[in-house]
Amino acid sequence: MQSFIFLDLDDTLFQTLRKCAGADDPRLQARAFLPDGTPNSFATHKQQWLWHWLSLGFKIVPVTGRDVHAFERVALPFQEEVVLNHGAVILDKRRNIDNAWMDGMMHALPEYHEKLLDLWAEVESFCRRHNGFKPRLVHDFDITWYGVIKHADGTETSLRLLLDSVIQAHPHILDGKLYWHLNGNNLAVLPEIINKESAVSYLIDGYKQQHPELLTFGAGDSKSDAPFMGLCDYALIPKNTQLSQSLIFAG
Repeated sequence: MQSFIFLDLDDTLFQTLRKCAGADDPRLQARAFLPDGTPNSFATHKQQWLWHWLSLGFKIVPVTGRDVHAFERVALPFQEEVVLNHGAVILDKRRNIDNAWMDGMMHALPEYHEKLLDLWAEVESFCRRHNGFKPRLVHDFDITWYGVIKHADGTETSLRLLLDSVIQAHPHILDGKLYWHLNGNNLAVLPEIINKESAVSYLIDGYKQQHPELLTFGAGDSKSDAPFMGLCDYALIPKNTQLSQSLIFAG
């Protein structure tokens, strides 16, 4: 039986130093880097052990919100397909674009661009009137995929002000064409067609054609990871994360 794990990266396999329990632990290892080469994400000793264990028995498929450049700055030897930009892009094992997936995206995406830019104009207007907000549209492979906002204070509190004031009541959010996701200091606004679940479902269908028996695991820290994890036979959730906390309080 062939086993695959669909693995979120940030806050699952590594995180910023600020989020590391025991930030002065000499066993921390740099796992991701800024464009200038400065390390900015680290794996704890347990996360290092997890990677070693997974690499022994699983085919590991990263499923990440990172774009291709940020993914290339992750210092781990991934060998399978890669899901980028929250599911907008899939790369094959040779790191070429999966053309079948991209063709589907390119066919569907134009319907959503005008709606995203309409909402984004209101987001930028709000951010100009309030200090500390850092909005940007995410461009990768010469395509605009979605928007993300951070805040200088590094918490969800200020981002919730923007979410409540502008985003949640916008017509394209209400009609389901766009959706939002908030986790820590990241507030994203995405077209409905861009999601990790659809990309993972596409890959699982392909793997089933290659392997008569398939065992799948999903791992992630965020509520936005839950749908793709739900496609898998088993789920792996780090403690003290958005997803683990939501399960605790739901119980």
